[in-house]
Amino acid sequence: MPQIIFLPHPQHCPDGALIEVESGQTICDAALANGIDIEHACEKSCACTTCHVIVREGFASLNEASENEDDMLDKAWGLEAESRLACQAQVGSEDLVVELPKYTINMVSEHH
Repeated sequence: MPQIIFLPHPQHCPDGALIEVESGQTICDAALANGIDIEHACEKSCACTTCHVIVREGFASLNEASENEDDMLDKAWGLEAESRLACQAQVGSEDLVVELPKYTINMVSEHH
């Protein structure tokens, strides 16, 4: 069973986290199921960039990004070559190291 290592983030997982996930599960669903409250303002429909993550290790094992995801990522804060939308990135068979960016472009927060 693959694992995801979430690097420390001051709001969402201050100490970082290591979780086991099923292959095929999205990074966003895995995070939420394990108490990492990653933003997902569009309810995981690939219509915003609030769940933007940077996959530091294991990027090649993820499913291929759709054209729609690539278009949305162009709007993300701090875009890097290994950026994905966590709601669309499905875990493959390899372990991942994931960084949550410091900022998101979110006009409306789910919890306010």
